[in-house]
Amino acid sequence: EKAARKIRQRRIMSFFQQITSRSENINSLLCVGLDPHRKELSVSDSATDEEVAAAALAFCKKIIDATHEYAVAYKPNAAFFECLGAKGHDTLLSVIRHIPEGIPVLLDCKRGDIGSTAAAYAVASYDKLEAHGVTLSPLMGYDSVEPFVTGDYAGKGGAFLLCKTSNPGSNELLSDCFEKIAGLAQEWSDRANSGTGSDVPCLGLVVGATDADALRRARAAAPNLWLLSPGVGAQGGDLDAACAAGLTKAGSGMLVPVSRGISRAEDHGVAAKELRDNINAARAKVVAASGEVSNAIEGFQTEFIQFALVQGVLKFGTFTLKSGRESPYFFNAGLFDSGAALFKLGKAYAASIMKSELAVGRGEVKFEVIFGPAYKGISLGAIVAAALYSDFGVDVGFAYNRKEAKDHGEGGKLVGADMKGKKVLVVDDVISAGTAIRESHEMLTKIEAIPVGVSIALDRAEKRALDDPVSAVQAVARDLNIPVVSIVGLKQLFGFLSSSGEFDASILEAVKAYRAQYGVD
Repeated sequence: EKAARKIRQRRIMSFFQQITSRSENINSLLCVGLDPHRKELSVSDSATDEEVAAAALAFCKKIIDATHEYAVAYKPNAAFFECLGAKGHDTLLSVIRHIPEGIPVLLDCKRGDIGSTAAAYAVASYDKLEAHGVTLSPLMGYDSVEPFVTGDYAGKGGAFLLCKTSNPGSNELLSDCFEKIAGLAQEWSDRANSGTGSDVPCLGLVVGATDADALRRARAAAPNLWLLSPGVGAQGGDLDAACAAGLTKAGSGMLVPVSRGISRAEDHGVAAKELRDNINAARAKVVAASGEVSNAIEGFQTEFIQFALVQGVLKFGTFTLKSGRESPYFFNAGLFDSGAALFKLGKAYAASIMKSELAVGRGEVKFEVIFGPAYKGISLGAIVAAALYSDFGVDVGFAYNRKEAKDHGEGGKLVGADMKGKKVLVVDDVISAGTAIRESHEMLTKIEAIPVGVSIALDRAEKRALDDPVSAVQAVARDLNIPVVSIVGLKQLFGFLSSSGEFDASILEAVKAYRAQYGVD
């Protein structure tokens, strides 16, 4: 049986890169705890360790199967498995292996020792139990943390350090030193990364949601670290207060772990979704209060803008558009002209689609076929279909049209998947006047296909005329009654320029002025 098990492959991304990526991809900050308390298991008081272990495995699998769509990470508590003796180790490993690929595993083991002992704990956690990150006690100093984030685990492993925990007893000790721990965690992370060249932190902090003041002070002491904030729900933590104190201004950087609030619910999946939604509502308040909501930019959008600049697809300067306007930027998708560029472009399209209303969950979308209108849309539709499958496991059909009908072979103008009676997503690069999209919509409805949305690379988000407050994209969405999803828009370009620090202030001011004159909400 062991030989048949699939070994979880250690990813190229580090633990906190996985956390960030997963959080962005599924729009969640929920961490699902796996705590198989014996009293929650369907076993008798006289049950053997083997029977309890089997019940614990079934208990955890049921939660994982119901919640994986909403979980940024899973946090199995090692203690509830270790108390089962030798059988507990194999059970914990089976639980971890049952977690779907792409979802990071945080082993809640709270280790804290030095030298060869800490190194042994690291091997046990990462290599034997196949976790991606751990919880640690930092009270013995950097040398108790170092083995988990350097050496064989540099650029791979990650650890949340106990800082100000959610239990009342933490006030007896941690109240006097948690800010120092937070500051040291930032220093230790930089030290551990010094040999890797990475600027992604390898350490985070455990700060209870039951103490909003501590969360606020810890965030101030370590502005770039992820926080793990237990205590929402059963321990009485106030979600809105915790998010206001611990989230970054962009509404990220804090995982909310919940165990009993999910495990004791009648429907684990419904409970997880409700928690995810409640957390997101609290996030929205934080972002709105920060004044950064209009410029919020996702990780995949930053990456898209960066590689568009490298490819020369996106340029900043002064450009005269066909409309006669003087634009501070220019976008030419035709310069995505290599295999590497098309690969990255497809991934960006796929990420934007899965973050939009066109997706209904991890691995589910509201369309059955992607249609790429000739000519640019043909290659775009193909790479988007491929990226949806490779990155999200979404397998949909692909079709395109010819400009002129073919009178031999399969004949006609349409090639690829049958679209009659199917829900179809149209993929193109930009919408200028909207003519091509309207023609595609007419073509699809004539064959009894059902257009349900449009996906584009760039939404210029600007008025068609100074006396017309609607953009071309908004007009298409309004007239055809379908959503239009873009990888980036003018807001994200402005957000990128505001935060990158790599461009002359005059460029930022030019984009700001252009947005003020021509931009739409």
